[in-house]
Amino acid sequence: MRYAPAAIASVFLACLPTVAPAQESQISALSWLAGCWASESGEPGSGEHWMPPAGGTMLGAARTVRGGETVEHEFLQIRQDSAGKLVYVALPSRQKETTFTATSVAENSVTFENAQHDFPQRVIYKALPGNRLAARIEGLRNGALRGIDFNMKRIPCESLVSK
Repeated sequence: MRYAPAAIASVFLACLPTVAPAQESQISALSWLAGCWASESGEPGSGEHWMPPAGGTMLGAARTVRGGETVEHEFLQIRQDSAGKLVYVALPSRQKETTFTATSVAENSVTFENAQHDFPQRVIYKALPGNRLAARIEGLRNGALRGIDFNMKRIPCESLVSK
């Protein structure tokens, strides 16, 4: 039996492993962040929702509820910048968009920094046992080091609503 060279080449190429773009592999290292996270100390409806990595990005949204009303919100994005570095882009309510660059990416944690930003200069996410997430913002404010912790637990996304 004789096979055409094009048919053999097609079969050979189909068997080769596909190589994901570098940006997708960097983003996929943060897959543990995907899902819905409820604030452990905030009112119902407070928390973050991160979409799984796709197309070289992770998209997120955060909401803070007090007295049954949304008082803060934030649109979030993790992607690669033009230099190939992983960045966290935050657009908080009533503020300008700010970009933080990843300085540490580990199996269950990531740290982003922007020394030029007023506050915070650092954004940290760390996965904890028991489907928990520790998020922290920190930096200098008026010359003093300040940090704010956001402890969250994973919940079904449809549960991230105010009741």
